[in-house]
Amino acid sequence: MSRLAHSLFHLLALLLTPAWTLEEQCILQSPFEPGFVAEGDFVISGIFPLHYNMEMPDLNCTYKPPPVQCNGKQDISEVNFFSLYRFDPRAFRWALTMRLAVEEINSNNSLLPNHTLGYKIFDSCAYPLTGQRAALAVINGAEEHRSPMCAGAAPLLAIIGESGSAQSIVVSRILQPLRIPMISYFSSCACLGDRTKFPTFFRVIPSDDYQVKAIAHLLQHFNWTWVGVVRGDHEYGRFALQGLLRELSGTRVCIAYQLMIPLLYNRQKAQEIIDIMRTSTAKVVVVFSAEGELTPFLRDYMEQNVTGIQWIASEAWVTSAVFAGSQYYPYLGGTIGFGIRKGYIPGLRDYLMTVLPQRYPSNPLVHELWGALYGCFSSSSTGSTSQLPPCTGHETLRQQHAAYMNTSSPRISYNVYKAVYAIAYSLHNLIQCEAGKGPFPNSSCADINNVYPWQLQHYLQDVSFNILGEEVNFDDKGDSIPSYDLINWQRGSEGNIEFINVGMFDGSNEAGKELIIQDGTITWAGHQSKVLVSVCSDSCPPGYRKAVRLGEPLCCFDCIPCDSGKISNETDSIDCISCPEDFWSNVDGTECIPKVVEFLSHDAMGLTLTVIAVFGACLTVSILAVFFHFRNTPIVRVNNSELSFFILLSLTLCFLCALVFIGEPTSWSCMLRHTIFSITFSLCISCILGKTLVVLAAFTATRPGNNVMKWLGPRQQRVIIFSCTLVQVVICAAWLISAPPFPSKNSQDQRSKIILECSVGSSLAFWCVLGYIGLLACLCFVLAFFARKLPGNFNEAKYITFSMLIFCAVWLAFVPAYVSSPGKFTVAVEIFAILASAFGLLFCLFAPKCYIILVKPEKNTRNHLMGRE
Repeated sequence: MSRLAHSLFHLLALLLTPAWTLEEQCILQSPFEPGFVAEGDFVISGIFPLHYNMEMPDLNCTYKPPPVQCNGKQDISEVNFFSLYRFDPRAFRWALTMRLAVEEINSNNSLLPNHTLGYKIFDSCAYPLTGQRAALAVINGAEEHRSPMCAGAAPLLAIIGESGSAQSIVVSRILQPLRIPMISYFSSCACLGDRTKFPTFFRVIPSDDYQVKAIAHLLQHFNWTWVGVVRGDHEYGRFALQGLLRELSGTRVCIAYQLMIPLLYNRQKAQEIIDIMRTSTAKVVVVFSAEGELTPFLRDYMEQNVTGIQWIASEAWVTSAVFAGSQYYPYLGGTIGFGIRKGYIPGLRDYLMTVLPQRYPSNPLVHELWGALYGCFSSSSTGSTSQLPPCTGHETLRQQHAAYMNTSSPRISYNVYKAVYAIAYSLHNLIQCEAGKGPFPNSSCADINNVYPWQLQHYLQDVSFNILGEEVNFDDKGDSIPSYDLINWQRGSEGNIEFINVGMFDGSNEAGKELIIQDGTITWAGHQSKVLVSVCSDSCPPGYRKAVRLGEPLCCFDCIPCDSGKISNETDSIDCISCPEDFWSNVDGTECIPKVVEFLSHDAMGLTLTVIAVFGACLTVSILAVFFHFRNTPIVRVNNSELSFFILLSLTLCFLCALVFIGEPTSWSCMLRHTIFSITFSLCISCILGKTLVVLAAFTATRPGNNVMKWLGPRQQRVIIFSCTLVQVVICAAWLISAPPFPSKNSQDQRSKIILECSVGSSLAFWCVLGYIGLLACLCFVLAFFARKLPGNFNEAKYITFSMLIFCAVWLAFVPAYVSSPGKFTVAVEIFAILASAFGLLFCLFAPKCYIILVKPEKNTRNHLMGRE
C-alpha cells in the first residue's frame, strides 16, 4: 500500500510541475473511470462510497498495476445480497441525487442562466486509498492521455464529497495545492474545521464537536454514567472519541472501555471486542463508525447472540437502511442516536424509478444495483458474475428496498442536494459580478470563460440561500448550522427496523436547552419501555456519600453513611454537610432536625427524685414532731433538744432544696440551687458541730477543776452555729455578686442534644462552697471520733462519727461522678448526693433515738442513759 501511495504522490508532483516542461508527460498511469459523466460549462465532481470493499492489486512495481476493484465478492452461499456485492444502494441514491440536482439547476432559467453544470461521479469504495485515486482521477480526467490540467484554468471547479472523514482528509489535502473547494455531505470529523490544514473544505453536515456534545447531553439526560465506546480506525473515530472525552470531563459520566474496529477487518480482533462488551458492566455503548466497517462486525456480534446492550449510534450509521432488516432488530432494536436533519426532495422518488438496467446497458453500477436489490444479473449487463441467477431487468423497485428507495425523509441525500445548490448559487453570484465592483484585486471579477476554483471558493464562503424552507450558509470554518434529529430504532409492522424521530438537538439554542427529547415515545434495547440502567455503582441515596474506590474511575464508588451531625439530602452526594449548631441529623441522615433539648424535667427520673425528696422532708418533719412531742423525755433533753430541732429543720430544708434542681434551668433557679443547698447544709453541719462540741465538753467537764461547759452554753452554741453558717453565706454572696450561676446550653458533651444546665459561673466559688462544707464535716468527724469511746449507754459521739463518715463518703464519691456524668445525669448525681447525705445524717443521728422513744420507752430514762442500771 505504501508503494502505491508513493506512486500516487509522484504522479501528483508531476501534475504540479509547469506544463511547458512536462506537457508530454501528463499521462494517466492507470484509468479510473467515473460512474456517471455529463458535460457542462462548469464541471463539478462527486465522490461517493458506492462500494464498501475493495480488492487491492499486486503492487510489486515490476509491471503496470491493474485497476483497483471496488466490488469484491464473497461466496454465493451468503444470504445477504448487500454483503454479497458490497454494493451500497444508499450511496448510489446519493449519487443519483447529485444528478437530479444538476438537472434541476440546468432546467432552471433563473439560476445560472445561459450556463450549465456538468459532473463526474466517482466511486471511493469507502476507503482512503481509493478516495485518493478518485481525487487524482477527478483532477486529471478519465482515460485522457494529455490532461488539460497541465495548463490553464482547471476544468473542475468543485467537488461534492467525501462520505467518510478519513477519505475527506486525504482528498482535501490533495486538492489544497490546487485550491479546489470541496463540500462534504457526510464528513463530520471536527478536525476538518481547522482552516490552517483544510482551507478549501466545506460541509453541509454539522461538525462532530456538536455531535459529541449532543451525545454527552444524552448520556447525562438518562443518567448513563458507565458507558463503553467503540470506534473505527480512522480520523473520524479518533477525533469523535477525543471530543466525547472532552465533553464528558467534569461530568458524572465515565468511560468503561475504548475499543477500535480495525480498518482492515480482523475477525479475531472483533471477537475480543465482543467479549469485552458482553462481560462489561457497562450496558450502554457509543459507536463512532461508518456502516461499511460496522457491517461485518455486527454480523459477528449477532452470531455470538449478544443482547441487552443499548447502542448509541453516531450520525454515520444511525439512519443506515443497511441495518433495517428484521434480522437486526433483536440485537439492535432500541438503538438511539443523532442523525442528520431530514428534508424532502421533490421528484427524487420518480427519478430513482427511472434508473433501470435497460436504460443504462453499459453502466455497471446500475446492474450492480439490481444484483444488490434482487440477487440477479441482467442479461444486458456486461461482465456480470455467473454466480447470480439471471433477471429480466424489468423488476419493479419495491418499497422494502429502503436502502435505495428511502425518499420520504432523506438525510444524506438532502445534504448532497444542498451541496450542489450551494455551488450553483455561488457560481450564480460569480457570474452576476459587475465590472469594477468585484471582490478580487483592482475590484475585478472572475473571467466567466476561465473561472479558477479559488474564485469560486470566495463566493462559496459567503453564499447564503434558502432551499425548501431551510437557510443554508457556512461559517468561518466552513461548517453549517448544527442541528440533529434524535433517532430511535423501533420495530416496524413487518418486523423490520424503522427510524423514528423522538427529539432533536439544536446547537443554536441557549445553553442547557439544546436537547429536546420525547421520552415517552422511545423504545429501549430488548423492546423495553423503561430506560436501561448503566452505572458502575448504584447511586448513593440521601444520607450517604460517595467514596471513590482506589485506582478506579470516579463513577465506581462505595456508599458511606454520613457521620452523626452531617446529612446529604440529594442522591450521589460527594460529601455530607454539617448541621447548624442547634440542629442534628435525623436517623436516616437526610435532614437536620432541631436538637433534643434535655434537662432534668419531671419525667420518670425527675418524679422519682421528687418523691424521694418529699418523702425525706416529710420523714424529717415527722421525726421533728416526735421529738417535739417527747421533748421532756430524758433522751430528748440529754441530746440537747434545741440543737436537735435545728438539725431536723435544716435537714428538712436540705431535702426540699433538691426540688430546686428539677425543671428547666432559669436565672433564678440556677442562683438558688447552689446557694440554698450550700447554706442549708452548712447550717446542718454547723449544728452537728455544735452538738459534737457539747458532747465532748459534757464528758470532759466531769473532771475536777474543768469548767469548760460555761463556754458552751446555749448562747455560745447559737453563736457557733450562726458564725459557721455566716461564713458560707458570705461565700455565696461573693459568688452571686462576682460570677453568679446562669442557665446555659451545652452542646459539647452530647453533640446530638442541647443540654440545658446551670453553669456555675465561677468554678472557684463552686468548689469553695463544697470545700467549706467538707471542712465542717471533717472537723465534726475528727471531734466525734475523739469522743466515740467516752462512757455512757448513749454516747451520741458514736452516731455523729458514723454520720460524718457516711456524709464524707457520699460527697467524695460525688466529685468523680459529677464530673463524668453526661447531660441531665449530672444534676441527678448532685440531687442523689444531697438526698443520700441527708438520709445518712437523719438515720444515723435520729433513728436510734426514735427507736427508743417509740419502741423501747422503758429505756428512755436518765439512769439507763447514764449507764447506772
